[in-house]
Amino acid sequence: MKERSIWRALMWMAFALQACSCLLASGRQDNASFPTGEHEDGGGTITQRLFSEGPESYQGIPYFWTARFSLHLTIPTRPKSSHRLEFLWGSKNDRREAKVEVNGILVLMSAGGYDGFRWQEVTLPPSVAGKQYEVKVSAGPGNAAFLAGVRLRDLQRAGVSPPPTEVTDPLAINVKVLPPGDSTVFATWKAFWGRPSGRKVLGSSEDQAGEELFYRAEHHARQAHEQFFRCRKYLEGWLRHADPRTGLIPENLRPQGATWTPENAAADNYPFLVLSAALVAPELFQGPLRAMLDTERKLTSRLDRLPDAWSLTQQTFLRKELDLERLLFGASEYVKDGLLPLTEWLGPSPWSERLIEILDDIWKHAPVETPFGPIPSTNVEVNGEQLQTLCRIYWMTGEPKYLEWAMRLGDFYLLGDRHPTRHFPRLRLRDHGCEIVSGLSELYVAVHFAAPDKKPRYREAIYAMFDRILEVGRDERGMLYNWINPITGEHDPGICDTWGYIYNGIYAVWMMDGHQPYRHAVRQVLSRLPRLVDYHWGVADEYADSIEGALNLFNREPVPEAAAWIDSEIHDMWRPQEDSGIIEGWHGDGNVARTAIMYALWKTQGVTLQPWREDLLVGAVQKDGRLYLVLSAGENPWTGRVCFDRPRHIEQMRLPIDYPRINQFPEWFVARADRKYIVRQLDRGSSSVYLGHTLQAGLTVTIPAGCEIRWIIEEAH
Repeated sequence: MKERSIWRALMWMAFALQACSCLLASGRQDNASFPTGEHEDGGGTITQRLFSEGPESYQGIPYFWTARFSLHLTIPTRPKSSHRLEFLWGSKNDRREAKVEVNGILVLMSAGGYDGFRWQEVTLPPSVAGKQYEVKVSAGPGNAAFLAGVRLRDLQRAGVSPPPTEVTDPLAINVKVLPPGDSTVFATWKAFWGRPSGRKVLGSSEDQAGEELFYRAEHHARQAHEQFFRCRKYLEGWLRHADPRTGLIPENLRPQGATWTPENAAADNYPFLVLSAALVAPELFQGPLRAMLDTERKLTSRLDRLPDAWSLTQQTFLRKELDLERLLFGASEYVKDGLLPLTEWLGPSPWSERLIEILDDIWKHAPVETPFGPIPSTNVEVNGEQLQTLCRIYWMTGEPKYLEWAMRLGDFYLLGDRHPTRHFPRLRLRDHGCEIVSGLSELYVAVHFAAPDKKPRYREAIYAMFDRILEVGRDERGMLYNWINPITGEHDPGICDTWGYIYNGIYAVWMMDGHQPYRHAVRQVLSRLPRLVDYHWGVADEYADSIEGALNLFNREPVPEAAAWIDSEIHDMWRPQEDSGIIEGWHGDGNVARTAIMYALWKTQGVTLQPWREDLLVGAVQKDGRLYLVLSAGENPWTGRVCFDRPRHIEQMRLPIDYPRINQFPEWFVARADRKYIVRQLDRGSSSVYLGHTLQAGLTVTIPAGCEIRWIIEEAH
């Protein structure tokens, strides 16, 4: 059971037990409080279980949503041809689909078109056999089903008078709840990821301590390989669904999702297709992924250069009328969630050019008049995104207007009557609402360096915001609630996956001012992450955001407990991925790839291989200023470049300090362009000295087939 659902489960457990008692007393298990549809009387029911432990509810009824969970049900009854298996099937006036496997027989089930829950029968051939029923339920290709119960009926008993008295204990139906996914996907590769590669080692360390570091680096290489491999599959899977006329990808793979949207397809999925291609498929990076940008720019720009939703079915704008509010929202999402992370990794590029032109037009058309000047919106998500984007682009371009616009928003929230914890009746700390908190912290960093006369005016308001969040917004583990009423202290009982985004801001303030309670809060939450090992976040996107937050903070505060937790969670994040490469079939798939790349770069310490090949391994460990690097190839030799990361926050973004920020890619071992580095190639028994810019561009190397080579890299002093 998900921790955030305990309160719901307790409330409904009593209801379920009471219902079951009544059913047993009447000699049948039919709950009249549910709309039951076709088999309203439940005649012949021999066993039934209501999913009172379901983590979500609709119309007051707990249920499991198959987009978030797979169910494995065991019903201890020998199958008979007269049996009918039924689910208490939810619908919101739509059709819902699920894959139902009964004793190895797979059926695609579809039902709905009403509002609420009704019993729906699983249509099975009469060949179901076995000692009992083993039923597996997972999401279908359309709208994912949500289920509130299961029952087994015997038509031979229906209508028997008196009603049958043999009733199986409802708790005898065993319900095993799993995140969606299939353990057989990539089975051969999973075996490879789980054990040492066994490739011949060329060159060894001079001592046992060095050998142990290389063993760890080889393990990291397999962990990184899984991420690169899965991202390649994700990339291939989504490109197969690109619109054949425009090349654009839809926001989701459901029939009604044939739309390119700035806030979804463009913001969350497209950029990480681009980034995946940049790392593992340069031919796709320069080909269809670059073409998507050119096409999007040409087709979807509606007001000056602001993009709008585009129907891939009708090949025209989705909405006939221009809606400025929606236009600005979509543009802001695209800029901050999509183009900004690409710019942080790639530096100046066609994608950064698109970012700047959209950003300029957002402010050109800013419609909301305030005492501090016009701003784009009163939506905290839009304004929070703008704060983050403006602050970073100010440093990258050096143009004062971006900082001026950011301070306009800062004045609106910190100096006016819109303070997040003094004036908001509800402050959302999870996705969407967390943007404003993060944005204001980035502005605080910016004015610390660029407008020091402004900083004292913001300081008290910034501390008031974070102090109140820490006071009423976290549980004993340091996890943040979904929302708080900062005035009364009331809060939602559930915790948010974007907890790390808020702590980014808290830590950034510590970096500016050295306020120790803020650093302590970050170290505390990282040290208590193991308490969340069995916690299920929900969809893969929620795992991705949570892991991202932990990685970003661990990069600054390497608390060992956090590293172990990140390693455990990354597997759950990928659980839904299918053989096709598709993860969950919506725009959130891109965020999974984003976090996977962050994780892989941690395991390689920022080292990448070009061109990538699926039998290559690269992994690293850094200790005492030295990088211990392993490189290996499979059945064929490989010749290419070993590329080292650069201090991107300086060389590309020109930031004054590498403070933690949403959707950045943390830096690990970096080669500074003008410094010298010693590279010891143990397989050759030789050492060479290179300038950092040479390491950034990549050292050419040949890795023999079936072999592992080892390097040690350190700065020359």
